[in-house]
Amino acid sequence: MKQIEKGLCSSCGLCSVKSWPVEESLQSCVFANGWLGEREKKLFGRQRSLEDPVEMRFGIVAERFTAQLKHQVSGAQWSGIITRMAMRALEEKLVEGVVSLHRSSDHHFFSVPVFAETIEEVYAARGNKPVLSPVLQSLENAYKLGKKKILVIGAACHLHTLRDFQERFAHLRDMEILTIGIPCVDNVARSKWPWILERMSGSPGSARHMEFMQDFRIHIRHDNGRVEKIPFFSLPEELSDPGIFPPACMSCFDYLNSLADITVGYIGAELLPGENRQWVLVRTETGKKLLKLIEHELDRFPETGRWECHSFVKSTSQRIIESMRDVNKQFSAKRKIPFLIGHMLAGVLGMIGPKGIGFAHYSVDFHLIRHYYFVKYRYPDQLEKLVPRHVPVILAEYGLPL
Repeated sequence: MKQIEKGLCSSCGLCSVKSWPVEESLQSCVFANGWLGEREKKLFGRQRSLEDPVEMRFGIVAERFTAQLKHQVSGAQWSGIITRMAMRALEEKLVEGVVSLHRSSDHHFFSVPVFAETIEEVYAARGNKPVLSPVLQSLENAYKLGKKKILVIGAACHLHTLRDFQERFAHLRDMEILTIGIPCVDNVARSKWPWILERMSGSPGSARHMEFMQDFRIHIRHDNGRVEKIPFFSLPEELSDPGIFPPACMSCFDYLNSLADITVGYIGAELLPGENRQWVLVRTETGKKLLKLIEHELDRFPETGRWECHSFVKSTSQRIIESMRDVNKQFSAKRKIPFLIGHMLAGVLGMIGPKGIGFAHYSVDFHLIRHYYFVKYRYPDQLEKLVPRHVPVILAEYGLPL
């Protein structure tokens, strides 16, 4: 367990719970058991097909579409689908509480785990917090209160660990747990976030929401509603250092949260002015129940874009491999290219690059390649255990070495 405790730990919060032995929590850690595999098989009755290129990327799905709330949730990151779904689950008594995150009083982007039992507490959890977050710590509150039906909103590492723990040990076995998954890869440690935000934004103190967007820019929404847009290509070089991200995040192989009952993100949705479309992947019968709670409140749209993005991924793959291999590389504080040129390049790629479902394809493959070679060069003893069986198949599509 030494490697897990010191190296690969996403601070999921489960081993902070005192109501059961910490050794049991550690046994369910995704970095002890690996991604997907038997977990996926137990949830769906099978693992994802190696013959289906879409399922290999997006996981097992009953239904996929894009949507936005007709009446959007004020202050939400997007239109507020996750927040509204959680509120309705509580209103309809589908669950007795929601395991989620509130914002810390210390920093707008920092998180505090919460077991929300009221609509107001769920509403206060809206918006993302791009730092490692101990979501599962709040399971202790639900457990001590004797709750029998709860909703958990979390990243893939949270839900992998939760599903394993519930099956492996008796503590939560009698509890019905519904799950909403968020796509997640590039979180950071709290200690590094202020430093990173200062290098991205011209006004870090007023920043309220941040996303890496489909137009190859970072969008930072400020407290006055202004949206600051920074081209990926104009970021300081030091933000390209793989070391600024936690090793656990760089060792994630489930970007789209494939063990959630329903996954709600944005990367497969079309980016349109004045709209906040989200991408919904319904995975289980429980996911269908959660969707039904808000279905009449949604404007639904079919997926758009072309699937093919092979040449786009291939053109960046060698650079990804080199950056993962070069462990001791020094990174400059200078911007890669000036803003004007960066915006021009982002504009061109926005026109000719992958969009909609193609952007989701590109984004999944980019992170899969990045993380495979991160683990290969920096945690080689973990490679066989962590990497799911579909990853080598996708690498072979690009002619990349194992």
